[in-house]
Amino acid sequence: MTILLGVDTGGTYTDAVLLQDETTVLAKAKSLTTRHDLSEGVGAAIDAVLVASGVQPDQISMASLSTTLATNALVEGQGGRVALVFIGFTATELTKQDLEAALKGDPALILAGGHDHNGNALAPLDEASLRDWLKAHGDGVSAFAVAGQFATRNPAHELRVQEIIAEELGKPVSCSHHLSAKLNGPKRAMTAVLNARLIGMIDHLISSSEDLLRTRGVDAPLMVVRGDGALISSATARERPIETILSGPAASIMGARWLTQEQDAFVSDIGGTTTDVAILRGGLPMIDPQGARVGKYRTMVEAVAMRTTGLGGDSEVHLVSDGLAGRLFLGPRRVMPVSLCAQTWPDLVLGTLERQLNGMMPGDYDGRFVVPIRRLDVSRAGLTDREAMILDRIGQVPHAMEGLFKSRIESAVIPRLVERGLILVSAITPSDAAHALGLQDAWDAQAANMALALFARRKTGDGKPLCAGSSEMARMIVDQLTHQTAVCLLESAFSEDPAFDGDPADLARHSLTQTGLQRHRGLVAADVGLNLPVIGLGASAPCYYGAVGARLNTRMILPDHAGVANAIGAVVGQVVMRETGTVTVPSAGQYRIYLADGPRDFVDQDKAMTALEAALRDKAVADARASGADQVNVTVARDFRTATVEGSEILLEATITVSAIGRPRVAIG
Repeated sequence: MTILLGVDTGGTYTDAVLLQDETTVLAKAKSLTTRHDLSEGVGAAIDAVLVASGVQPDQISMASLSTTLATNALVEGQGGRVALVFIGFTATELTKQDLEAALKGDPALILAGGHDHNGNALAPLDEASLRDWLKAHGDGVSAFAVAGQFATRNPAHELRVQEIIAEELGKPVSCSHHLSAKLNGPKRAMTAVLNARLIGMIDHLISSSEDLLRTRGVDAPLMVVRGDGALISSATARERPIETILSGPAASIMGARWLTQEQDAFVSDIGGTTTDVAILRGGLPMIDPQGARVGKYRTMVEAVAMRTTGLGGDSEVHLVSDGLAGRLFLGPRRVMPVSLCAQTWPDLVLGTLERQLNGMMPGDYDGRFVVPIRRLDVSRAGLTDREAMILDRIGQVPHAMEGLFKSRIESAVIPRLVERGLILVSAITPSDAAHALGLQDAWDAQAANMALALFARRKTGDGKPLCAGSSEMARMIVDQLTHQTAVCLLESAFSEDPAFDGDPADLARHSLTQTGLQRHRGLVAADVGLNLPVIGLGASAPCYYGAVGARLNTRMILPDHAGVANAIGAVVGQVVMRETGTVTVPSAGQYRIYLADGPRDFVDQDKAMTALEAALRDKAVADARASGADQVNVTVARDFRTATVEGSEILLEATITVSAIGRPRVAIG
């Protein structure tokens, strides 16, 4: 008998599940995710599932972790302060491919060096300038990103910069050629910046998870889910945390397939922070050929074709005053539900809400609180004097936001402190609405009703209150969540349906689409709906997704164990390592391949192909085995670009992709 432990760390809940022989769910459990120390929530979930099942820790053969931590961090703009070494590029290229936005004002050095498209050095690497710059900026950052011009054709300068940073500072370095074999230097650089920004938090999560497994007597390898649903070792995840973006959503797709056996379906997973939509075709998740997109960033990381939207059970509720009546919008930022905040600090929350309800006029900060997070892996470097002052004023206890600030300028620092992972804001959310309507009962429903009543008093453009009271307010929020979820699913459908070539967001919101969802019958008959069923996942899916299926005129599938699908998906995947290489033809009769130690030339095309394939095979198999794969199988795909010249077909470029695949080995006895 093989016992597998799956754990998923989400924005609100940490889930654990035990599977027997990959066929039966033995037990499942949830605990609140503990932002200040993620290991507390992971440990509580593991303890609960062991108690529920009666399984002894030493019976567990493998543990696997999926997490929305990286995804949520990028959606919410969080992560450590980093620095970029940009080799052989110009200042204007810093503005391309969202690179400047990803840096968010963090330091960058444009360094002489780099290579051309054939792997030849453009200029010597300016090591002296690098060392001087590291002395000036190195202490204030947590990790470095390094990106060189055509580093995928020759990584020598990236590797040398990595060596120098290790010598001078010993801090983590993300080299762009380790993350993607594709061209497009600025996009590789952006991916490396995001990877560097995530290193501290992912390392903290993995280290603490491994420690608590050991202390509980679990002597089994720890795997981590990658963004394409494959499994990697914890060591690989530490080096390339960017590959864990969409880890949680990818695990949910694998879990959805395992739970339902559906071959073709939409999968919509609602968490605390995001809603993730993907498509199953032939029982497999569709892979995004352009790289994983999370929030506003398009990375070069291979991952499932997924639309991740900042919409979840804990999304912040906004009043949009662009008309007389006013309307609601949810997200993209996650906040702590007031009902959850009251569960932990009842005197502060209930006392504040009661006092605010007794006031004659609604206040700007009614129903809003600030909760400090003390995490050891987050540096205060880079904070302004005002930001540091407000952080010191908050201290280590939660506060009502009312009265915390002396001016609006001071309150403006809150988003920055949230981005740095130093505080949480507590405000009303769909979770509060669900508690007020009796759809959920985990937290403090009284606090939810009081906070909703405060929000309902806000004035719209015509000077009237938004609505009559807490119940009506709760229904408005749930209706808005239904609408925004339906739009997310429609965007995914339009983006993948070849019959439509317009912008998916515009098509999903078009008046004809929205009228068709209501099956309009006037002079025009309009019918719109999804042509595949939707598998609804997430702990709160039963609360909301029945209405979503009705809105989209399709079958909604809410499987048993839908609330822990991510944790199930974490242990049913395989280890998959892919290596991609290129053969170019710089001149007639010359065939060049690009390896880790630089380019190599051949005069015979077949020998060049064979040498490249052998190198890729060795690397892929070694990486798969290092990530815990057993009985590795290898597949090879070749893609040729040719042209016809004077009646003869000649090779322009060839791409070889080697995949090494195997189930992770498990601990025996």
